[in-house]
Amino acid sequence: MSDFLGELQAWRDAREERLRDPRGWLAITAIHWLTVTPQRFDDVPGEWCGDEHGATVTLGHGETLTAGSTVLAEGVHQLGPLDETGLTVAFGHAVAQVAERDGRFIVRPRHPDSPNLRAYGGTPYYPPDPGWRLPGRFEAYPEPEGEAVGEVAFEHDGTEHRLIAWGEDDGCLWILFRDATSGITTYPANRQLLTAPPSPDGVVHLDFNRAINMPCAYTDFATCPLPPAANTLTFGVEAGEQTPANRA
Repeated sequence: MSDFLGELQAWRDAREERLRDPRGWLAITAIHWLTVTPQRFDDVPGEWCGDEHGATVTLGHGETLTAGSTVLAEGVHQLGPLDETGLTVAFGHAVAQVAERDGRFIVRPRHPDSPNLRAYGGTPYYPPDPGWRLPGRFEAYPEPEGEAVGEVAFEHDGTEHRLIAWGEDDGCLWILFRDATSGITTYPANRQLLTAPPSPDGVVHLDFNRAINMPCAYTDFATCPLPPAANTLTFGVEAGEQTPANRA
């Protein structure tokens, strides 16, 4: 029990430190959707536009952006090709993500003095409960269905439940879910859970004490997926993170 509590507290401390990162989700100040018409924004240098080829920034006199080891100075710069992760450009103490979303392009600046980060009051969570560490069984699909790779079956109160899972590059499983606490004590849209890779015979362990919020729980400037209808649990998962203190 002491190992469980100590490991969980260390994990939560690390999670809270990431949330307070001056370049993390709480530092986002806007999400700018680029159009073919050049625009300037208050929170990032340059004049920005986007078309089917990617994002373009035009920097004026004295404006610079740093992309990796490359300094972009006055002039026109084509940024791309871009995917959902995109690239990061730095300026002063701030950064901005330039990325693709469903065929459109975004610029998402992150400032260490963002109002959302300054107002953040922490993330409450349910008391640790080893009873919410549940064994499960991973059943892989014959072929991936979109990005879903299979389902995790587990028992709660004598009834079997199933959750659709997505695969991570390291073999871990990612699960997005809702439950009877959603919109009451936990964020309405979703929570997420990451498991260790299943054993060769499909054994997997679900630790709902480590269920956490998606970025959309912390900022209006995130584009988070919703769980499939099948991943709505009829009972309350009274474990893991609750609605952040800075959100209604």
